Amino acid sequence: MKAILWAGLISLTVALVGTRLLINYLRRRHYGQQVRDELLSTHLAKRGTPTMGGMAIVAAAVLAYAGSHLLTWHKPSVSALLVLGVLVTTASLGFIDDWSKIKNQRSLGLSPRAKLIGQAIIGVTFGVLALHFPDARGVTPASQYLSFTRDLDWDALRMPMVVAIIWMTFLITSFSNAVNITDGADGLATGSSAIVFVAYGLINIWQRNQYCGTASTTGPLCYDVRDPSDVGLVALSLAAACFGFLWWNAKPARIFLGDTGSLSLGAAMGALAICTRTELLLVVIGALFVVETATVAIQVGYFKLTHGKRVFKMAPIHHHFELIGWEEQTVIVRFWILCGVAVCVGLGLFYAQWVMSL
Repeated sequence: MKAILWAGLISLTVALVGTRLLINYLRRRHYGQQVRDELLSTHLAKRGTPTMGGMAIVAAAVLAYAGSHLLTWHKPSVSALLVLGVLVTTASLGFIDDWSKIKNQRSLGLSPRAKLIGQAIIGVTFGVLALHFPDARGVTPASQYLSFTRDLDWDALRMPMVVAIIWMTFLITSFSNAVNITDGADGLATGSSAIVFVAYGLINIWQRNQYCGTASTTGPLCYDVRDPSDVGLVALSLAAACFGFLWWNAKPARIFLGDTGSLSLGAAMGALAICTRTELLLVVIGALFVVETATVAIQVGYFKLTHGKRVFKMAPIHHHFELIGWEEQTVIVRFWILCGVAVCVGLGLFYAQWVMSL
């Protein structure tokens, strides 16, 4: 618990101070966000706002993890390092995309194919490594079973290794892109991500208290996961970093996440779900991101089928609500509330499964 408290304090401090310093540096270099011309006039006014702010979140989380271990003399765990590896590598991919936009002075960076290839490489690498490195009990960071609140340990659901790696790659890539799609209003993606990371911190704390690795919690109710305390530390470090960044990212945003932040935060959610054996539960906890992505898919599909008709005034759906008259801040706060409701439902399902098994 001391390590978690230290990590939260370090992460929040680094994010608050580091983001301010990053804003100053990016402004001096004139590294501003390019905005699509078809967006609302209120969004066009944001052109030139510093971007790539996700660097501050990633740096805060990594430094918090390293610093808390140094202060408490704890050894790093494989599971936590894998989650941080996904975070850093997808942030690097996003940085390349952001830098391309700034360098070429346009709103489009890497091609969708290039992004997907990069995300696939990261996902496959994570999947392969996560199915290795067993602990003393033979438990690896990931498993070959589908999971909801824990592994669905039925032989029919055991996936071959190749299929399991493809599934993990899909989950990481999907949520990486989902958070990227949601990042279209000041603080929307950052605040929602913080709520989701808090949820995963709580899940990990509960799993640690009911951990199969201790003699007092053996039996069918314990959670057969690897390194729950350390993974929880990463989740809460990310939550604290998002809260610190939100101080500067809330409307009117003085800096944007950029793909550096949005791609990496979503990928980290997928990695956390895999390491906590709550892959399908992430669809509930991260329902806001799922809905935002679904509205884009519906809009594009319907547009093509009907040769130009639309379901929404604009997708993703937060822009639709702006176009029907909601203020941007109203959309953001209400979507945060919906994200919080989804997280409460997810945590309720997680705990209910344990209670019903008593």
